[in-house]
Formats: sequence, structure tokens, C-alpha cells
Amino acid sequence: MIVLGIILLLAGILIGIPLLTTLGIIVLVVGVALMLLGSTGRAVGGRRHYF
Repeated sequence: MIVLGIILLLAGILIGIPLLTTLGIIVLVVGVALMLLGSTGRAVGGRRHYF
């Protein structure tokens, strides 16, 4: 999710579409939050790790 967020963010900036930029930021933040929760050993959605 982090990589997808970065790709959407860069595509939104380069193409000039604000919707892609916003979606990229949202997906990036969700990906980082899931990574942090998974790395602390806390199960999120029934899964320990999100790869």
C-alpha cells in the first residue's frame, strides 16, 4: 500500500490531477499506519503482518 500511495501521489503531481494526489496521500497514510501497527505485534484485521 505504501508503494501504491507513492505512485499515486507522484502521478497526481506530475499529471496535475488533484484527486490522484489526495488518494495517494490517503493510501500512503493508511499503509504506514498498518505497517506501524503490524510491526508492534498488534494484530490488525486478524493479520499480524501486512506485506
